[in-house]
Amino acid sequence: MAEATIIVRNRSGLHARPAASFVRAAAGFGADVRLCNLTRDPGRTASAKSMLAVLGLGVGHGDEIRLEATGADADEAIDALLALIAGGLGEGTAEVIGE
Repeated sequence: MAEATIIVRNRSGLHARPAASFVRAAAGFGADVRLCNLTRDPGRTASAKSMLAVLGLGVGHGDEIRLEATGADADEAIDALLALIAGGLGEGTAEVIGE
């Protein structure tokens, strides 16, 4: 299993277009990829390959999330998704207040 945490820095979090980019990227891997919004509900995870599940986590700007992946390409999936999030999911990034 591979896992990592990251703070979401794009202004709209994982909503609409950025969530679609995230889900599309996750779906490109054979690994089972799960997402958890540590800021809002650390006990709940959702499939990173489901648009409704990702939107249901309510990930916003400044939220800390955890990615977990299991399967043959788990490490590659985590690395690619971390890079996508760090790059702002196509929206650029903004500083998180308080950092």
